[in-house]
Amino acid sequence: MNITGRVEGDFEAARLTVRLGALADNYRTFRRLAGPAAVAAVVKADGYGLGAQMVAPALASAGCDSFFVARLAEGVSLRRHLPTARIFVLDGAAPDAVPALLSHNLVPVLNSLADLAGWQAAARASHQTLEAVVHVDTGMSRLGLPSYELTVLAGEAKKRLAGLNLALVMSQLCSADEPGAALNREQLSRFRTALAMLPPAPASLAASAGILLGADYHFDLVRPGVGLYGANPRGAGENPMKTVAVLIGRVLQVRRIDSGDSVGYGATFRTKKPLLVATVALGYADGIVRAASNRGQAAIGGVLVPIVGRISMDLVTLDVSGLATEPRAGDEVELLGDHVSLEMLAEAGGTNAYEILTGLAPRVPRHYSEGTR
Repeated sequence: MNITGRVEGDFEAARLTVRLGALADNYRTFRRLAGPAAVAAVVKADGYGLGAQMVAPALASAGCDSFFVARLAEGVSLRRHLPTARIFVLDGAAPDAVPALLSHNLVPVLNSLADLAGWQAAARASHQTLEAVVHVDTGMSRLGLPSYELTVLAGEAKKRLAGLNLALVMSQLCSADEPGAALNREQLSRFRTALAMLPPAPASLAASAGILLGADYHFDLVRPGVGLYGANPRGAGENPMKTVAVLIGRVLQVRRIDSGDSVGYGATFRTKKPLLVATVALGYADGIVRAASNRGQAAIGGVLVPIVGRISMDLVTLDVSGLATEPRAGDEVELLGDHVSLEMLAEAGGTNAYEILTGLAPRVPRHYSEGTR
């Protein structure tokens, strides 16, 4: 399935295949790892760049009934595709967001006493009990009630939560992808303290990497995000997740260059011997980070070849001299997928899997497959 609206028969210089079957399998893996805790899905940033309108229904079909987004607009859009799911909005309940939150049956994650007061006022004005999530900051120092606001809420919980159904108390781990980090245990302890201060409610602490820290971190609900889309929650070592995103570009030209010749803008690569260079129709306008120039790899026929020269807006150049068979114009090249992992591309680009996924550009046609390979 292709949702880009291209005319049938158009030449596709590149394509992104999203394996919905692998996505569903990854969700089931998290259910197995986290059970008996419930498993929600984080689908913010347009389903981590892969198309929330497609990935969220696929996750729902796999049994997911709770979803997290960041922005109000993401929640409004998602509601059209998931009419009965619970949808939580991480940004909170700003006063001008309240009407849309109510009309689209979205649950805000309340990050401050001001958020709580505004949502409580909305409950009074609408003459209904509203669901709410209280976010407690246990060490991230971004969103969430700081300790001094938590103390106030704990002392006045009956008054400040009147008219609200506390659906969840949550927090966020800072260093879950570092299993040995002392802060993990510190945050776990702080979260347990916070739960003891508040009225009883379901609790959620772990996202993708936190789930792998073990049952102590699972509580009632876990919230995997990047791991659903194929990234390694551990950041290194064996990846328990299946590959979801496969980015393919096509060879536009193959040429022989002499010793001493340069490749690409700025002449950042200069040959020491004659080479065979393939130019591929993908660049940083498609999401191949420029910082991977002269560092990253691609795969042709399952064989890794180095990126040489500077990645430009539309093109990337590869040293294909070592291949047994010389590639030809039109051949497919994997820049991300089964042979070039998210972690490999991220390391070459000096970034992380999150930025690689969310940076995949709209001009690359998306195709959706029910398969796992």
